[in-house]
Amino acid sequence: MDRLVKADVKEIEISFKKGQKCTATFRLSNLMHTMSVAVSLATTSPSFFTFNQSFSIIPPLSTSSYTLILSQPSDQSPPFRTPPHVITVISAMLPTGKAHVDDLRRLFSRPGPHIFKDAAIPISLVGPHIADYIIARHAQFQSSNLCSYFNRAISGCTGSQLTTLLESAVMSGNADLVAKLVDLGGDLNRKDLKGHCLIILAVRAGNLDVVKVLISSGCLIDNLVDKVLHEAAAANRVDIMEVLCCTFKDLVDSNSTDLYGRTPIHVAATLGHVEAIKFCASIGVKVEAVDCDGCTPLHLAAEKGHLEAVECLLDCSCYLKYVVNKEGKTAFGVAIDNGNSDLFGLLRLGDVLHRAAGLDDVNGIKNCISEGVNVNDRDQNGWTPLHRAAFKGRIESVRTLLSYGAIVDPVDDDEYTPLHCAVETGHIQVAMLLMAHGAKANVKKCLKTDMTCSRNWSALLGKKCLCEEEDDRELCVKFSSCVL
Repeated sequence: MDRLVKADVKEIEISFKKGQKCTATFRLSNLMHTMSVAVSLATTSPSFFTFNQSFSIIPPLSTSSYTLILSQPSDQSPPFRTPPHVITVISAMLPTGKAHVDDLRRLFSRPGPHIFKDAAIPISLVGPHIADYIIARHAQFQSSNLCSYFNRAISGCTGSQLTTLLESAVMSGNADLVAKLVDLGGDLNRKDLKGHCLIILAVRAGNLDVVKVLISSGCLIDNLVDKVLHEAAAANRVDIMEVLCCTFKDLVDSNSTDLYGRTPIHVAATLGHVEAIKFCASIGVKVEAVDCDGCTPLHLAAEKGHLEAVECLLDCSCYLKYVVNKEGKTAFGVAIDNGNSDLFGLLRLGDVLHRAAGLDDVNGIKNCISEGVNVNDRDQNGWTPLHRAAFKGRIESVRTLLSYGAIVDPVDDDEYTPLHCAVETGHIQVAMLLMAHGAKANVKKCLKTDMTCSRNWSALLGKKCLCEEEDDRELCVKFSSCVL
């Protein structure tokens, strides 16, 4: 005979509830036909668990009930452990059938062949609090053990409890647990107190797999409340933004605004998330959009001193730096207010270069370029410094700008090149210099409605203006529009 008693369970489950007394009952049966059996119960964690009776006597072929008690109710973490707590059941034959507790304690304190190790019963803590504990610490478990412990923990959970656990699982970022809870009936479309859906929680957690599980399971969004692109931009998760745009292309408005009037690109700019800025621009989010304070994304990036974000936004739109907010400040002014001096060059030195080009300040041009200003920087009209120098007839500025790599034929907002500007204003020597550097002498439209422009083109190209003979303004315009 290898044991004297038999337990009626292979595992004991205690439903854990924070701050409450937690118990579980099990039974032991005496297998002896003619002799009573003494029983001793102990756990691997005596500081957490006790019994209603640690020592007992079971008559022949009889059964006794025992209660396992969680001895220290907790408002914090439960006494969960891996491997689980275990109840050890040992027994000894008791021919007299009677003994005091002290006698039994002495009986089991002496090792020997009279002691039988009858059972080792695992203790499983179950219930929503345990499931939530496992969710929060899922990274500590091996995959196979995680599923096993979690399956036991959620046994007996109600539908509302499963939904609450689903929210926790989404925030924890474990896609397997999310899928498990969805399959068991967790409500995918329950809103939080602010009316947000679960996808918002998944995006905030930055877990693409969880986002995909929720989408494939049928989780819905409300674009008026669920600013999913704003949240993804805040996390700089372009991969999540791509999935959201692809899945909810008919629901997600890329230019939707939050309570502050900010679009997703405003959010990305505030946090300096360059990749999110680029993605927003690529899907049509307006780079020039202003929030409730009249601030563009560039204002917000300049306020926080995000250099790369400022560079990225200026690449998207060179006109942004001229927009003023409700306080009448450009992004440069905002950068000054916040002491972000490393942005001054990007936001202001381009203007200084334009001014130097217009004044024929060659040293000023060289200094600006040496400080990193783009020689082809554009103003709000699309003019480069070369446009300005050509318009003003500043031949030395033109020569210097060309020597530093200025594009000879940039086109402004009205499709005019520096050569157009030079010819319109009668600066023939500047025009000749530009043509010597490859500027094309084709004229797309007349810059003026009088005869001056045509005469200038005529002088430049060695052709006689028709209006000198016929004094016809229409012929002058025709000449200007077709001279090659």
